[in-house]
Amino acid sequence: AAVLTKPDSRRGRSNKLIQPAVKQFASQHHIPVWQPNRLKDIISDIKNITPRPTGVLVSYGKIIPQTIIDLFHPGIINVHPSLLPKYRGPSPIESAIANRDKITGVTIMQLEQAMDAGPIYYQEAYPLDFTETQPELYQTLGQLGAQLLMQKLPDIISGILQPTPQDDSRATYCSLLSKNDSRLDPQQLTADQAEAKIRAHLTYPRSRLKIGQYDLIITKACITQKPETPLDIKCADGNYLSISEVIAPSGKTISANAFLRGYPLQR
Repeated sequence: AAVLTKPDSRRGRSNKLIQPAVKQFASQHHIPVWQPNRLKDIISDIKNITPRPTGVLVSYGKIIPQTIIDLFHPGIINVHPSLLPKYRGPSPIESAIANRDKITGVTIMQLEQAMDAGPIYYQEAYPLDFTETQPELYQTLGQLGAQLLMQKLPDIISGILQPTPQDDSRATYCSLLSKNDSRLDPQQLTADQAEAKIRAHLTYPRSRLKIGQYDLIITKACITQKPETPLDIKCADGNYLSISEVIAPSGKTISANAFLRGYPLQR
């Protein structure tokens, strides 16, 4: 067995070299770690594993060539946090929250070179109640995916569980998020949409809104029909996004009331 992950990368102002979390875990458990710059550099290492290995892929972030997939039996198994073919792509969790879906889930699938298009071994739905945040749902679906993988992997390897092709005609796609996605535009969004976007982008790229002279990161809000404070922002549907928590110019996360006491708004 071995763990394959990306090379260590430099982060932060100190430009410190950081190991991927999965590498740290593997090293603690004496599991070999491979960090190739090019996947083709480890083809011989994979071929040297006997019996022929089974691959499991989670959040690797790169397209895997078919020549690599074919080295594994019965291929590479992927855990994807949506009910495929809905939300193929890199941001299914954020998309489910932002679109106010009533249900999402986890898919155990066989990897193909085309993005998230492989046949499906198993799916399990997970209901949403419009309070989930990005980090909470990552944690929840990550745990669910790990449990399902451990349950289903023996039958996948033995061939008892066979995959079913996806219906490509029902496929939808989500894109990679960037800092450009952080700006909230209340004139274009309903209050429901703005509040959902705040929860969906809580960790990254976050949600920014210019209020008075301040460019604020909004971390928590609700919807109201009448404005009560300067932090109640009118949206496209006539309802108001009532901001209850922000990251202040000081960098601290504070309540809306604390912000208004400490940072008077210019009119």
